[in-house]
Amino acid sequence: MQGRLVDSSVEGFLTAMDISCHSFVRMAKLAEPLMTEGGVLVTMSYYGAEKVVPNYSLMGPVKAALEAAVRYLAYELGPKGIRVHAVSPGPLKTRAASGFAHFDELLSEAELRAPERDLVDILDVGAATAFRCSPFAKLITGGTIYVDGGYNIRG
Repeated sequence: MQGRLVDSSVEGFLTAMDISCHSFVRMAKLAEPLMTEGGVLVTMSYYGAEKVVPNYSLMGPVKAALEAAVRYLAYELGPKGIRVHAVSPGPLKTRAASGFAHFDELLSEAELRAPERDLVDILDVGAATAFRCSPFAKLITGGTIYVDGGYNIRG
């Protein structure tokens, strides 16, 4: 995940796509027959799917593919009452994030640029996800919800 997208290897690109996108499709295929009374599938995305984020390189196109898969899965599984969502939090301090160069700079920028002037934490992500899985969101499917203090609205 370091370096430029154009310098990524086929193997690296395919591995990232398999882990971050196709694994969700495979999971949906396995879950579908178990969800006889409907249900909800949720995956994690990131702002880099929509806009260029320096040092995110390879993962931007991969997360964009994941968000497209969410839309297609929502379309295909919707008639069975299965809703599909992507949740896109602002930068979170996680093990996966430790692999990104200049992550501390990204955290600082997110806090300064987000209208709420605060960093997201895992409880914020959990609350938004719980809402999407609740009956209150029964007619919401196929989209990406940003939980980032409004960072995504900034150009």
